Amino acid sequence: MTEQALPATTFAGEPGAGSPASTSEEVRRILARQIAAGELRPGQRLGAERELAAEMGVSRALLRQALASLEDGGMIRRVPGRGGGTFVAKGKIDRDMSARIEGIPALLRSQGVTAGTHVLSARLAEPGDAAARALRLRPGELVVDLVRLRLADGSPFSLEHAQFPARRFPGLLELPLGGSVYELLADHYGAGPVTQVELIEVRLASADEATVLDVPPGAALLVINRTASDADGDPIEYALDLFRGDRTRLVVRSGDGAAGSNNGRAQVIELHPQVTT
Repeated sequence: MTEQALPATTFAGEPGAGSPASTSEEVRRILARQIAAGELRPGQRLGAERELAAEMGVSRALLRQALASLEDGGMIRRVPGRGGGTFVAKGKIDRDMSARIEGIPALLRSQGVTAGTHVLSARLAEPGDAAARALRLRPGELVVDLVRLRLADGSPFSLEHAQFPARRFPGLLELPLGGSVYELLADHYGAGPVTQVELIEVRLASADEATVLDVPPGAALLVINRTASDADGDPIEYALDLFRGDRTRLVVRSGDGAAGSNNGRAQVIELHPQVTT
């Protein structure tokens, strides 16, 4: 889609009676309302700072303060360099921790988001100590080691490092690994995850992780360490997933029927960058 700068009439009548904004907080509220109302669409490019400041009747310094606040809140994204600019942030993906187990492609499709995958590495490998314990491997057993970058509407969403017992799934590397491995396990091996234990924490992106996920170094990442087991209780996957904090929300339901209905109360957990003064 062709990127368009904001029209000059976008801010008419804001914050009231046609008067221009006078503080960075007023500018922030104006833009935040536009984003929340859908008048500024996810991925849309805002105009150049000089033009945007003139349209809103404020100085560029004041505008930069407002944009910095919006960026800290995850509402916009500023891309440096030639061809960069200020863009409305893409919407967050809800990951329901109480729902049935599903892969990332199904999760994205259920929310109207186009899923994509880049397979970064697929190989037989010796497991680390943690993976060997989680998968209950015997000494000398190998794993299918799979690293993939997941895309949501064409932009990086999560980085996955999953390991599967090679003895249990012979020939897995010969199958197409760009979609759901869970579906491959069910279709080709009659196995799939029925239960899972996930350990969730937050950490800051390293330089390499930031490059792959297209976020600034030090950006908040949601880290999920998962062990999934089949219907017999045998572990079939050990994984470490890194989700972009600015693209992900956790939904946790509680109460009767929480996992499969709307009767449970839902708690939404989001990550926001820490604002320092």
